[in-house]
Amino acid sequence: MPLSRERTARLFVLSGPSGVGKDALLAALRPWEQAPQVAVTATTRPQRPGEVEGVHYYFLGGAEFQRRRSQGELLEWAQVYGNFYGVPRDPVAQALARGRDVIIKADVQGAATIKGLAPAAIGIFLAPTSLVELEERLRQRRSEAPFDLELRLETARQEMERLSEFDYVVVNPQGRLGAALAQVKAIITAERCRVRPQEVRL
Repeated sequence: MPLSRERTARLFVLSGPSGVGKDALLAALRPWEQAPQVAVTATTRPQRPGEVEGVHYYFLGGAEFQRRRSQGELLEWAQVYGNFYGVPRDPVAQALARGRDVIIKADVQGAATIKGLAPAAIGIFLAPTSLVELEERLRQRRSEAPFDLELRLETARQEMERLSEFDYVVVNPQGRLGAALAQVKAIITAERCRVRPQEVRL
């Protein structure tokens, strides 16, 4: 007898310290034919070279961001290193309603907020092999002032202590993104094979 199951959309939340490679991993995940829809985050931070509006972020002015926040248009929001970040609610809710899986990139604080709203969300923590390696990555990026670099490293130490709040941890060694990508794909595939998946409600 053929096995028939109703499609239940999954919500994945990818988190981890600044500089660990979340954006690079999501960029590598997009071409996968089975990739979840990647939620685009809104931010007030300046656009960096190579970033595309509506693909990497929605770049908003401070007033527009606050308008969206006050009207409940953001699923979660946070102020990080002096800039605001938030995930627009409607695109995520609409994709889930269509039965489409969604993956959201969020800092640890934002991931906790989403988990509070949707306990069935699946948390994936992307970790460096060490804080020493993470510091080297941030220095190579050269997008932070020395004070910002120290702040990001201290924040990373605190975020690493919250690993227990996530369902999975994936280590992303520098220069070996393919290995981390394969593990994230395996997690997504395994979650889709659950006999009794939990419905995500936003």
